[in-house]
Amino acid sequence: MDGILLSIRDLRTYFYTEDGIVKAVDGVSFDLRRGETLGIVGESGSGKSVANLSIMRLIPEPPGRIVSGEIIFDGEDLLALTPREMRRIRGKRISMVFQDPMTSLNPFMRISRQLMELTQLHLGHTKRQAYAHAIEMLERVGIPDARMRVDSYPHAFSGGMRQRVMIAMALACEPELLIADEPTTALDVTIQAQILELIKRLKRETGMSVILITHDLGVVAGMADRIIVMYAGKIFEIAPTAKLFATPANPYTKGLLRSVPDPARDAGRELYQIPGLPPDVARLPPGCPFAPRCALAQERCRREFPPFVQIAPDHHSLCHFATEVYAESVREKEAKGASDLNPL
Repeated sequence: MDGILLSIRDLRTYFYTEDGIVKAVDGVSFDLRRGETLGIVGESGSGKSVANLSIMRLIPEPPGRIVSGEIIFDGEDLLALTPREMRRIRGKRISMVFQDPMTSLNPFMRISRQLMELTQLHLGHTKRQAYAHAIEMLERVGIPDARMRVDSYPHAFSGGMRQRVMIAMALACEPELLIADEPTTALDVTIQAQILELIKRLKRETGMSVILITHDLGVVAGMADRIIVMYAGKIFEIAPTAKLFATPANPYTKGLLRSVPDPARDAGRELYQIPGLPPDVARLPPGCPFAPRCALAQERCRREFPPFVQIAPDHHSLCHFATEVYAESVREKEAKGASDLNPL
């Protein structure tokens, strides 16, 4: 990993609705290094997908709008580009795999045509070159009998195979950045593992950077170099994967980790769940948005928005008591022993 490929600074994406302004992404900043896999986790509605749709400039206007911020990709601010300039980058240098391949693939077009359109547009392929490349990409992502199946329609493929087709489309132009939005949702466990291993293998082969969006901590545990934890449109914690699992510095992160089933820890007990529900981001409280659900919350938390505290050069947490939570995690790690740091 060498150098910064993507730099997000104070990104704010709001949706203007009849119920008020929904601050789906509110002041998000992070960097993505070349060749890095960055995991973004959080409950539904935390802002994970909206942040990455903002990178792709795919926010529907109206009701949504990128209000402010910078999205610097390889030295160029994507928010300053015209729609035509952005189309030259989208699909070629930055690609996205969406969570539902059936709604992302055109059901009325053969798979070959959907793949060919990409390379004819971005790589200048002739029809013959594009068709050969389509077969090559299907073979690369493990579609059996690719030469025979390239002219099939999406409905002829299983859910796992459709997701492989989506990955083939995303990688057809060898992008520098792949954004995978819940790429294993609704797939059975065996197929999930195959899809994740496929993304890891293709990343090794191409050297691309990956942003992996998920609510599943088990997925990012074996995939990501660093993890961002989002809540209510904000980054609550960011750290290298091993550090985040071993010594979380935010009560919300600790709650997410406790929610992962552990047979040794949870035998004979009810599975843990974070109390309460995520907040309505159109009506956030004045202090910490997690305070109503947090066992550590004090009056200060309900009144004042928390600072983004630096625990280490590569570890930050949005919490009034981040250093105390971190110290408690260190003590728990030491008591548990170095042999079993990862609850997953």
